[in-house]
Amino acid sequence: MNQNLEPLFVPGQKNFEVAYNLALKLAAEKLSHISDIEDLCRKSGSTCLLSVSPQIISLRYLNRLYQVTLPDVQISFTENTEPVELRDKILILHYLIQAKGTPLSGQMISFHELKEAAVYFPTFSKRVIRPLIEHFGKNPDHLSRVSSKLGGIAADFGDSSVTIPAFSRVPVTLVVWKDDEEFPANANVLFDSTIQEYLPSEDIVILCQTIIWKLAQLGNRL
Repeated sequence: MNQNLEPLFVPGQKNFEVAYNLALKLAAEKLSHISDIEDLCRKSGSTCLLSVSPQIISLRYLNRLYQVTLPDVQISFTENTEPVELRDKILILHYLIQAKGTPLSGQMISFHELKEAAVYFPTFSKRVIRPLIEHFGKNPDHLSRVSSKLGGIAADFGDSSVTIPAFSRVPVTLVVWKDDEEFPANANVLFDSTIQEYLPSEDIVILCQTIIWKLAQLGNRL
């Protein structure tokens, strides 16, 4: 378990909203106690507006601009007053708090290569890999069209693949192989080897699940 951040899930908590609110509160408290906000913005690739009141951290998450106001740690969209999903708020705060500023390596790894992968892979497979296959396994080209809404850029893996800049330092690459006469459809998710310098394993699961959910919703509208 990551020692710097509270987990996104609270073990034994039946009411996920209570658990999420607790995780949000803990993350907000951690952020409010960070004195060097400029260093935090540098490490996370965010923008600091510290000369205004309230002070603002501005960052892009899944191709939308968000702002975090300080010292009250409120999270909102920059361009409108639409409410921000609770789990998105937590991911944004965890990213800001954990970011080490490590340059991207360009070396791709799978979920199996993450720390604590064995603990989280069953959930990752169920909530990320399986839905990715179900939504795009029969028509991989659809993945490229849909992912453009999240800032997706074509990659060179499988029958179709895209790299989505979830955060400025967290690219997530989705790969799909369509079914054929010999093999069923398959999928994988690849990360830069530095990803755990920015998010712990449990948050990586939630981030990927969120990406797949958003892609499925966008696909239903086309």
